[in-house]
Amino acid sequence: MISSMTGYGRSVVERQGISVEAEIKTLNSRFLDLSVRLPSSLSSKELKIREIIRKRIRRGKVILNIFVNKDNVTESLNFDSGVLDSIVVALNKIKEIAGIDEGISLENILSFNSLFQNEKPEEEEEEFEITKEALDKALEDLTDMRMREGKSLEKDLLERVEKVEELLAEIEKLDGDSIREYFSKLTERASKLFADFENDKDRLNSELALLAEKSDITEECVRLHSHIKMFRETLNNKDEVGRRLNFILQEMNREANTINSKTVSTEIVQTGIKIKEELEKIREQIQNVE
Repeated sequence: MISSMTGYGRSVVERQGISVEAEIKTLNSRFLDLSVRLPSSLSSKELKIREIIRKRIRRGKVILNIFVNKDNVTESLNFDSGVLDSIVVALNKIKEIAGIDEGISLENILSFNSLFQNEKPEEEEEEFEITKEALDKALEDLTDMRMREGKSLEKDLLERVEKVEELLAEIEKLDGDSIREYFSKLTERASKLFADFENDKDRLNSELALLAEKSDITEECVRLHSHIKMFRETLNNKDEVGRRLNFILQEMNREANTINSKTVSTEIVQTGIKIKEELEKIREQIQNVE
């Protein structure tokens, strides 16, 4: 079953006074485009979080937001007096060099992130474990939604490709008589201009054979049938379905264009245009297939 590129997932995991909310949204994109927003406490884990997403999502624009709330922030706040002394010395030195007479304010000191260490290493790992659990559940929620939308997409694509197949069958039915009918009209017109033209059977047969060769669309019809079969088979695959469907559709369009350019039948041209209309609708739909 195919998967849609658009979807939304959310999850909240709470444990040991830590609450992590993971919110993920995906949109259409030709390639995998990750946008990750994390609290500062998880900034060192961004690469690992990106790798988790890459294993689950192959294509599309992904927007991830992680929010962390803690009940014990003040209890786990560690003050480093040695760092404070270094900050004061540094600020006094800056004042002296810059010729500033103002005193050192609390705001000046607190602007140095190194003054506090909010978490111990084991607390950081616990926060990351909770984050991974929340992210995993949000990804599951997202996947469920994308698969539901993918099921609707697949149904629509199968209906449209079936319509293309029906129109192709009409073209094949019309093709059998189109050349002879067209040649008959040409012969009638030519006979009015040249009285002896109608009596030259060899010439007539030669012209008919040449016209038939130039206007033969059998190969194009056979290839289009083959592409339709491949399109259906690809819908049941799991790897890079969207891109493969797009390549197949390009080939289907190429055959439809060639059929219209080679045929001498107005009815076939009109039916070919209907095929192209269906192929354009299919193209719009597969832009949303992962």
